[in-house]
Amino acid sequence: MVAKVRSLGLGGIKGYEVSVECYLSSGLPAFDIVGLPDAAVKEARERVRAATKTCGMTFPISRITVNLAPADKRKAGTVYDLPVMLGILTASNAIKPLPSDVAFFGELSLTGELRPVNGALPMALSASRIGVKELYVPADIAAEAAYASDVIVYPVTHVSELLEHLKGIKRLNPISIREPAPRHSVLFDFEEVKGQENVKRALEVAAAGGHNVLLTGPPGSGKSMLAKRIPSILPDMSRGEMLEATEIHSVAGLTDRDNPIISTRPFRSPHHTVTAAAMSGGTSNPKPGEISLAHNGVLFLDEMPEFSRDVLESLRQPLEDGQVTISRAQTSATYPCRFMLVCAMNPCKCGWYGHPSGRCVCSNHSIIRYKEKLSGPLLDRVDIYIEARSLEYDKLRERQKSESSATIRARVNAAREIQLKRYEGSPAHCNAHIGSKQLESVCMLSRECEKLMKSAFNTFSMTARSYDRILRVARTIADLDDSKNIAPLHLAEAIQYREIATKN
Repeated sequence: MVAKVRSLGLGGIKGYEVSVECYLSSGLPAFDIVGLPDAAVKEARERVRAATKTCGMTFPISRITVNLAPADKRKAGTVYDLPVMLGILTASNAIKPLPSDVAFFGELSLTGELRPVNGALPMALSASRIGVKELYVPADIAAEAAYASDVIVYPVTHVSELLEHLKGIKRLNPISIREPAPRHSVLFDFEEVKGQENVKRALEVAAAGGHNVLLTGPPGSGKSMLAKRIPSILPDMSRGEMLEATEIHSVAGLTDRDNPIISTRPFRSPHHTVTAAAMSGGTSNPKPGEISLAHNGVLFLDEMPEFSRDVLESLRQPLEDGQVTISRAQTSATYPCRFMLVCAMNPCKCGWYGHPSGRCVCSNHSIIRYKEKLSGPLLDRVDIYIEARSLEYDKLRERQKSESSATIRARVNAAREIQLKRYEGSPAHCNAHIGSKQLESVCMLSRECEKLMKSAFNTFSMTARSYDRILRVARTIADLDDSKNIAPLHLAEAIQYREIATKN
């Protein structure tokens, strides 16, 4: 007899349907799994055999062949344990045939308990798209899977509970969830930062438009402190952005029962010893890298020149395209990576170049070598350059609190709302991501602005990319000012944020 059980698999961060076909025939007892399984899938044979017996069921003494269709796609992980077991029990007439609109996935323990697997949300979303009405998953990941619409998710703790449910003895209760609400960091707040008003303004502009930022300044000026507070002023995440971020983190195994949904914009801060594969994604079975884990959030590179050249250059294409394709000999995967790049660096190796104290001990050659670690094409992809200067003693001793993150975030949310309405129906969600055609229509300049822009373009020897990025930043500044058109004041501020680039 042949039995079919619907299940799901993962390709990148997208799920796809897998049909688990089980065939029992006469002959010497054997248990084979075909359909390009990896080692973890093949080992399901022993887990399924032990779990079936410990649950009080009879494991058939037959020649068992399990096919995972489509057979030309490589299957990985322990996600197919549960459907394989149910297929064998159905084929041996131990349970009745399963409905055609239900699907199953999960890892089995030897005692019949269900353990969580990675990628619950993308597989659940795929189940919804292919017409699955009921989905049975391990209880630890049921809350995550339940965020997929149009599918009823049943949490399963033990196989015996599922068998009783299928037999109609004791029904399982589907999981119910509350819609996710955006959350913000409560550990870091801009009101704790003294001085640096120019940097705070630049970071507000960057957060409002999703622009890339480079912070420079001597040691102890607060570059890292300011960067770590950026999440507290980022705009609220929409439901779609939460699901996108959760899909990536789920595939990477970074969600759990207590945190089933990513409702806070990601903030990734890899160490400078990170490899190019860890940054962009890799391994033989491609997994999301740091740039994808920062999708819809922030990627912070502290001490940027200390990162290896190949790591930094691997950022160039993702910054432009908003996605990265990882190709390996046996497979390839494409992951989204639309992130806000925030970098921090010292002006030289010792960190004190240009400081009024004259403490810098670096030679001109050393300073040039230090700055040459960053290529021109990469720096050209940065929208805002800002210098954090050392604070004077009187400023440090001030008792008056600065503007809070909540106040800044309110202005950022208002500006981002304007952008969402403006770009409704287009791939762009903020000013930093608009294409050339949209740039012409939403960033029109008056005659006075044209004159100012031409002067800056010639003075600073800008590239076409620099020109576009200045217009995008100016559009964001105008949105923060609730202005329909870009005024000379807005454009002048945007140009100011590129000045430091011409000095490097």
